[in-house]
Amino acid sequence: MEAKEHFKLKMPGAFTILFILTIIAVASTWVIPAGSYSKLSYSKTDSSLQVKTPQGKVTKVPSTQKELDKLGVKIKINEFKSGGITQAVSIPNTYQKLKQNPAGVGEITTSMVNGTIEAVDIMVFIFVLGGLIGVVKASGAFESGLMALTKKTKGHEFLLIFLVSILMILGGTLCGIEEEAVAFYPILVPIFIAMGYDSIVCVGAIFLASSIGTAFSTINPFSVVIASNAAGINFTEGLLWRIFGCIIAGIFVISYLYFYSKKVKENPTSSYSYVDRESFNKMWSIKPIDDSQKVDFSIRKKVILVLFIIAFPLMVWGVMTQGWWFPTMASSFLAFAIIIMLLTATGRNGIGEKGVVDAFVAGSSSLVGVSLIIGLARGINLVLNNGLISDTILHASSSLVSHMSGPIFILVMLLIFFVLGFIVPSSSGLAVLSMPIMAPLADTVNIPRFVVVTAYQFGQYAMLFLAPTGLVMATLQMLNMRYSHWLKFVWPVVVFLLVFGGLLLVAEVLIY
Repeated sequence: MEAKEHFKLKMPGAFTILFILTIIAVASTWVIPAGSYSKLSYSKTDSSLQVKTPQGKVTKVPSTQKELDKLGVKIKINEFKSGGITQAVSIPNTYQKLKQNPAGVGEITTSMVNGTIEAVDIMVFIFVLGGLIGVVKASGAFESGLMALTKKTKGHEFLLIFLVSILMILGGTLCGIEEEAVAFYPILVPIFIAMGYDSIVCVGAIFLASSIGTAFSTINPFSVVIASNAAGINFTEGLLWRIFGCIIAGIFVISYLYFYSKKVKENPTSSYSYVDRESFNKMWSIKPIDDSQKVDFSIRKKVILVLFIIAFPLMVWGVMTQGWWFPTMASSFLAFAIIIMLLTATGRNGIGEKGVVDAFVAGSSSLVGVSLIIGLARGINLVLNNGLISDTILHASSSLVSHMSGPIFILVMLLIFFVLGFIVPSSSGLAVLSMPIMAPLADTVNIPRFVVVTAYQFGQYAMLFLAPTGLVMATLQMLNMRYSHWLKFVWPVVVFLLVFGGLLLVAEVLIY
């Protein structure tokens, strides 16, 4: 007699989750009242400040500190003129209810298309990255270099994870490496897998580590600097607290990775993603390392691998010091790809012009899903913004915390930013929208504004470990990992960030 199969509830894939969330976002525009704050922006063409009312009327005012003080915007005028703040800023005490602007059924698909169009710069970057990976794989340099490295690091495998995690934490806290971290998977994932680790260790050492660094940003210009500017304070306020928090959080995350990776190394079946190991290994073309196998690591392959690796620190340097954004990064990667294509196509073992072009196209096509995920996530934010309910949620949140005691105020603020992180997953976007509204509330309960900035960092990033509207879905899609497996791994980190972050915020309030 055959055993009956029991029904199992299976977590849907990334595309299905985002589709469901898009429908929920559209439905929300019918339920949540519409409203908006007046928005303030700086015009470089005539060096004036522009105030846009909730009804859409635009008024120009002189770009002076006096005008900002009149508007109640506690930001230095130089932050606008120097380009420190480039997005429209919410003006305090200007919220108005508006006529409901519900999204139609057609917005479900329209928002997906428009969100994808908005994300085209990131998508091109990812396509070029995929093409570069495809060519390097076709050259054979990647496999040869992998075999050489794994033989040398045998017995000290976690050292590489430790070093990568440290670099990612530093990248997050110093310059906010997020989408850029996608570029590191092609280099590191095959190495981690060959060393006996699973897909979750790969995401943990790259995405998790960089995001923890960003959550405890010290001088990250896209998070703490722009949020401090929007709050009307210097970003150095609260710096020592954030450095202390970053050190403790870094120790926690690396320790967590160590114990999990050790468990997987000793018993592969203990991996949270064990059921998908075969498809994952096939996707990344992992081959078992045989100690007796001779490594064919020619000079040409070494040159190709060196060029491939150089592209990534060059990207980090460009982002940190030259203000590079995705079009420039894509152009840089494309330049390296063309050189590697020439080396791979020519020579005694060259695969020819058609071979390298096919390899580039195949590599790009393998990341189409990742690119579309980013666009679909942006579409959800478009629905909320066009439906005029994002500011309503922000206004309700600010009303909730008024007249509370300091410790309770900051803990509630942490939870508010946790929720807002789902609605506005962009760190700089949430900063300019919320800080001019939320930061002044700190004055009413006699606590420093930098504590609100810190609460914004902790709350938003605790959510971004989970939120399908953020980068996590693109990361999981790239590695073909189930969302349920990721949740099982990451929830202790989210709890740590909220609990430790909450204790740190209360300590800041009490000690100030």
